[in-house]
Amino acid sequence: MLLLTTALVTLGTGGAIAAAPPGLPAPEEGLNLLVVGVDSRAGLTDDEKERYRLGHSECACTDVMMLMHVSAAGDRVSVVSLPRDSLAQFPTGHTDRSTGETHAAHPAKINNAWKEGGPAFTIRTVEAMTDLPVHRYLEVDFRRFMDTVDAVDGGVPVCTPTRLKDPVTGLDLAPGTTALRGGEALQYVRSRRADGKMDFGRIQKQQKFLANLHHTLRGGLLNSPDALRALATTLRGTGQGERGVSVTELVELAGRLKNLPPSRTEFAVVPVRGFNPDIEGVGSTLAWDERQAGEVFAALRADRPLPRLAPAAPSDIPQGLGEYRPVEGGALLCA
Repeated sequence: MLLLTTALVTLGTGGAIAAAPPGLPAPEEGLNLLVVGVDSRAGLTDDEKERYRLGHSECACTDVMMLMHVSAAGDRVSVVSLPRDSLAQFPTGHTDRSTGETHAAHPAKINNAWKEGGPAFTIRTVEAMTDLPVHRYLEVDFRRFMDTVDAVDGGVPVCTPTRLKDPVTGLDLAPGTTALRGGEALQYVRSRRADGKMDFGRIQKQQKFLANLHHTLRGGLLNSPDALRALATTLRGTGQGERGVSVTELVELAGRLKNLPPSRTEFAVVPVRGFNPDIEGVGSTLAWDERQAGEVFAALRADRPLPRLAPAAPSDIPQGLGEYRPVEGGALLCA
């Protein structure tokens, strides 16, 4: 899982983009960071798996995928969630890292890119689908997500007007505001059966959690460079692979954006057209609205805010779920 990277790069203790290592984009280009949450239980105890309803099997895929654009001026962060069931077309000639098989071109869910080809293939898949360069990459598993949230004093507040109860994740939140610690926060951001909104509801929870985390941290880590670096180190972990963001880069980007208020962050889900017919061996997938998605990614390529688009044609996705609606980060905060 993930969700803490944007909070880190929208906080900070000083520093400037000019101090970053070579390879970061030139200021006029902005920065695109791909953040993925991997369905991995590595490092979790049996007690934690039981307590937080995590099960014992892994899909070896990315349950969460967010493309974050940091503006060249450092005055805006745009986050676009890419639903895990989005239909992708994998190219011919890539080698499956788990089987060693060389694949012909084939359709797949976007979250299967990590399983077949790891971080590098995930990056290439997102670049092909968005026509945006991915400059840096970060993946976070369940253990790192829980540990990073546990490092936040007092937990992270989430709020709901009605009870949220998910029989799969074990989430059970009363109406109002609740401060969540690591394991409970993981249940919240993984929940997609508590409100009848499927994966779209889970994405909404993830974005709300991220906005409230950002707000919670602004008053604390700004005054503690050591604490910020420790948090970034916990989040970053080891590994990462191709274009993996470093702890130093996370802290330096945080310095670049240290004065960014929640109102200067924006969140959206990529525009979708509806569900595709089931594909043998793949299952149910989501089709992006190619025209509107193209406008969204064109805006990010031009370093502009997320566009406000006219509603797309009706689809088979229930109204209020799949619509493209950019939301200002401040609007997601608990009162």
